[in-house]
Amino acid sequence: MDNITRRNVLKAASALATVAAVTGAPSLTLAAAPKQGFQAPGFYRMALGDLEITALLDGTLPLPLPEMYRDVTAQDAAELLRAAFRDIPTDTSVNAFLVNDGKRLVMIDAGTGAYLGKEVGHLASNLEASGYSAAQIDHIILTHVHTDHSGGLVRDGKVVFENATVHVPKRELDFWLKTPADARPAGLNQQLFKEAEECLRPYLQRGKVESFKDDQEVIAGFRSILRPGHTPGHSSIVVESGGKKLVFWGDITHGDIVQFKQPEVTIEFDVDRPSAVKSRKQAFAEAIAEGYLVAGAHIAFPGIGNVLQDGQKFDWMPVNYSDGEAGVIK
Repeated sequence: MDNITRRNVLKAASALATVAAVTGAPSLTLAAAPKQGFQAPGFYRMALGDLEITALLDGTLPLPLPEMYRDVTAQDAAELLRAAFRDIPTDTSVNAFLVNDGKRLVMIDAGTGAYLGKEVGHLASNLEASGYSAAQIDHIILTHVHTDHSGGLVRDGKVVFENATVHVPKRELDFWLKTPADARPAGLNQQLFKEAEECLRPYLQRGKVESFKDDQEVIAGFRSILRPGHTPGHSSIVVESGGKKLVFWGDITHGDIVQFKQPEVTIEFDVDRPSAVKSRKQAFAEAIAEGYLVAGAHIAFPGIGNVLQDGQKFDWMPVNYSDGEAGVIK
């Protein structure tokens, strides 16, 4: 800007200020804008070697976690959460994950659908915001059949992912679809059995459900690890590329504070609490020993990071945010 132009701009601004002062006209400051009340679309993308990983947010649920945890007093759980600056109820993420290997789109878990209210159930819209459509999904691998992982498979009783094959741990299929009512564990919410039927039956009728056995390859490039306790067939899913490894944990933890500080803490949804603790400790130990990334279904979105050890306690280290091609894990 030359000196003549600069002087003209200053003269114009001075003149406008004088007019405003004399006439009472509003100044040139911006008016307050209404609050918007919504977040950016819930997806986060990164690369693992040659794989593109997309974390998909189904939503967050404000949960009274201290009342839901078991094997710890509600007071102690609340103190751990507040020490980490978490509110109570605590917004708890429901995450799913999409893997693009260049030939297939493989989704790990499917969100809640319409089962748990309007605060969640946003996986389909966030999938579209991320650049993909439900019709493009080739495979869906469930870590287990709880409704917050399988509810998004259906809408109004009809399949959402019309071209996808759903892969389910065999132990899960047997437990949720074949256990007689009089043989189901006491105290377990019986509605979960009904919801499992509703979510899987439409795919079973189309011949689009396949089961996988313990610690077996689900499809090429995707291996399972049986981590029972939360449910009988609860399994983590492993992918590797470029010398790097990512394990989709499922529900090894609920949140990233209390069960890291005290791995023996369980939650009311666990079918077999001692087995859930054993699986969690095994998952922690392996993640630390091998130093691989993990992805948790109920860890603060995007739910991807590493496990750190501090004596007998553990900590969660979220993946460092990276934009665009910088997201490649080398």
